[in-house]
Amino acid sequence: MTVNVEYINPFLMASSRIIKEMCFVEAKIGKPYIKEPIFLDNTIIIIIGFTGKIKGQVLIAFEHDVACDIASKMIMMPVTEMDDFAKSAISELGNMILGNAATIFSTQGISMDITPPTVGTGSMAFTHAQATNICIPLEYDNNKKIEINIAIKGV
Repeated sequence: MTVNVEYINPFLMASSRIIKEMCFVEAKIGKPYIKEPIFLDNTIIIIIGFTGKIKGQVLIAFEHDVACDIASKMIMMPVTEMDDFAKSAISELGNMILGNAATIFSTQGISMDITPPTVGTGSMAFTHAQATNICIPLEYDNNKKIEINIAIKGV
């Protein structure tokens, strides 16, 4: 199944914009690729679904040290452990990214509602029925990486 790039670009635009505004870093968008949505032990994932004209979910994945770095930048204090406050910060980052993407889609006449974010940690695997998981890495500060995983159903 192919996914129209017009459905991917709003997520990328929103991700790079919000990361720049909230974390004060310029994230470089890497090459998109198809990835099985399987994550290892040291991973923190923000899961947000969306419904409307297009349906699916976004999994924003960070290795533990990158999640701590992003949370540190957001709350402007050092974060060394992903406690409830740090998880709340990166959860809100995901909320802002998807909210911004929904706004971009609305300017194209595509309505979208998003679910509240869920934060997952540890080894996880997901199955997307009728959807291909497209992974787009965002890199900053010499090798720190955030993965934006987008699975859109039926387009």
